[in-house]
Amino acid sequence: MRRLAIMPFAVLAVLPSFAQSAPVITKLGTIACDMVETAPVAFRGTLYRFEYVRENYAYNALGRTYFRFVDAASDRIASTAFALDCHLGSVFVHEDHVYAWGVPKWGADRVYAWRSGDLAAWKPLPAFVLDGWSIFNTSVCKGPDGFVMALEIDKPVAEAGAPFTIRFATSNDLVTWKLTGPECVYTKERYSACPTIRFYDGYYYMVYLGAYPGEWEPELVRSRDLKSWEISPFKPIMHHGDEDRRIANPKLTAAERRRVRTAKNANNSDLDFTEYDGKTIIYYSWGNQHGIEHLAVAEYAGSEREFLTGFFPGGR
Repeated sequence: MRRLAIMPFAVLAVLPSFAQSAPVITKLGTIACDMVETAPVAFRGTLYRFEYVRENYAYNALGRTYFRFVDAASDRIASTAFALDCHLGSVFVHEDHVYAWGVPKWGADRVYAWRSGDLAAWKPLPAFVLDGWSIFNTSVCKGPDGFVMALEIDKPVAEAGAPFTIRFATSNDLVTWKLTGPECVYTKERYSACPTIRFYDGYYYMVYLGAYPGEWEPELVRSRDLKSWEISPFKPIMHHGDEDRRIANPKLTAAERRRVRTAKNANNSDLDFTEYDGKTIIYYSWGNQHGIEHLAVAEYAGSEREFLTGFFPGGR
């Protein structure tokens, strides 16, 4: 990320009447064009961007999709290119190793996995296969009894209902995964995509993308058991606006800056975040939700736990 310029930033207002009690998200601005599903991740004291590099990304020299890590401060590529021809990556750090997941195509029936201790050598792990299913984004967290993976699906219809829908799998070792029962789902009634899942103080917290008329914006729910869900009254938790068009990367070209100024903005999607240096770092996409997208960065001045629990008045 070519080193980010820090400048005065607009603060995102949250919509409900009790907005003053919601966590305040500060949007820093746009980092890149045509870079969407990206996650901030802290590994061995350094903040990285975990990037799913699409074929249409202007600086993709391989001409194929792949995953990589970029040092967030220096913008230097910090890993080998791996997961060639895979899509929609997610990442998790556990016991001095980085785990990554992705699908061989949008709507695949399996999730591929890799593990690395140095970001250079990536060991393939067994695939998680769900015959007849159609899987997109994933997200992994550590819970009280092991690890949980959230999976965005749109098939089979009996499992997905109104697409998109989020199902769950569990693991004791981040290698072998088992699908939970059909009662563990969110939600078959309406569009709920792009999950990001965490666990704090007895609750699974999950950010997902909700659909509004002509707009797509993130909402937040929580559950103790992955079955019964409570939705935050601060809905959505972010709203697309002119703050997204700020320039947070001074090395964006004149053409890229012109695109940022003029592009249609109908979403804040694919939200992912991590705690680093006392703040919650947030990456998200904005654009038209149909392929013209931009990667942007925001932050919350507090811990990830405070960020998530703060969206539920009354606390934990």
